[in-house]
Amino acid sequence: MTGTTHTSSPHIEVSNLDLSYGDFVIQKNLTFTVNHGDVFIIMGGSGCGKSTVLKCLIGLKSPARGIVRFDGADFWSTAASTREAMMRRFGVLYQSGALWSSMTLAENVGLPLGEYTELGAAEIRDLAAMKLALVGLAGFEDFYPSEISGGMQKRAGIARAMALDPDVLFLDEPSAGLDPISSKLLDDLIVELRDSLGTTMVIVTHELASIFSIGTNSVFLDPVSKTMIAKGDPRELRDHSPDPNVREFLNRGASAMTKGPDPARTDSSRPTEAAR
Repeated sequence: MTGTTHTSSPHIEVSNLDLSYGDFVIQKNLTFTVNHGDVFIIMGGSGCGKSTVLKCLIGLKSPARGIVRFDGADFWSTAASTREAMMRRFGVLYQSGALWSSMTLAENVGLPLGEYTELGAAEIRDLAAMKLALVGLAGFEDFYPSEISGGMQKRAGIARAMALDPDVLFLDEPSAGLDPISSKLLDDLIVELRDSLGTTMVIVTHELASIFSIGTNSVFLDPVSKTMIAKGDPRELRDHSPDPNVREFLNRGASAMTKGPDPARTDSSRPTEAAR
């Protein structure tokens, strides 16, 4: 992992947080801190509520109980107008990229600038081009999402999320659907943006390569007990967590390599290309 030293002052503080849909509990008793400059990983098995926690942090899902603070300010207990102002300091990359297919990349990136600033069309165009260049997409301003690769779409989504120079960038499964090379390039970009801009990153992911290469802090959500069962540096959790479920999750790649191929599955049992 590359990077400058991140500060240890709290940027986001989550205290005794419960999340539910009606009577159905998603997660409960969540307490963790995201420091300024963290690349903070929200991780856990499928269905544990990672994306629901993210929705709470960005203002899309109110908690059943508990407190979320940004730089000491209570996010959910404040007036709606104040909360909306706080949300303008967030940038969000949704799992699919969520680009408007009928708009060019420059038009997509320019959307929040047109909505929340008084800038003219030419200034918005210039800023959109600058943000695209920041993520390695200089010269692609007039391309449509369908004309670029999945990895480039994710980069364009990050450019749009960075349009208003956010203090915190939230990313939901940024590597989903990408090949290993594109995923590594995206990880490198995330760290580069953190280092160059000082942006705090909060990332939902289950990709081990990303977790270990970019994560500086984390929380592990358990789908069975419906609460957090570990928090801290993911490499430390992988090697020293007292919870076997955490160690198993974070060492699953090594376990698969150790086991090797299934001896009951011979070459003759594999389907041919024609049969697939």
